Order: sequence, then structure tokens, then C-alpha cells
Amino acid sequence: MSLPPIATLLIIAGAVLAFVVLVGLVLVLRDPGAARRRIESAFRRPPRPPKTAGDEQYYRPYWSR
Repeated sequence: MSLPPIATLLIIAGAVLAFVVLVGLVLVLRDPGAARRRIESAFRRPPRPPKTAGDEQYYRPYWSR
């Protein structure tokens, strides 16, 4: 008995999905704090790009004011 091609693909996709879930479960159970940090870092905003200081922000010594 031969499976249709779509059924074979579904079985393979299910096996890969089960493997990914199992690996994720092992990672969470091994170190829950690290898993929490990974999830929080995925949703954290990236740091703002640095801005250049304008002409008014140029360093002047105190005594030259």
C-alpha cells in the first residue's frame, strides 16, 4: 500500500513539528529563566540609532562662557 504524496508530506511535516516542540520543551525545562529572557528579547524594541550633536552642543570650557 502506497501513500499519496500529500499524505507523505503531511506525515513528514508533523514529525518535524513534533521534533521542534520537543526541543523547545527541553530547552524550557532545562533553564526556565533563559527561556523567559529569549522570549522577552524577541519582543524588545531595538535601541534607537545615535544622533549627532548639533552646533549648540559643542563642548565649551566653563571659563569661556
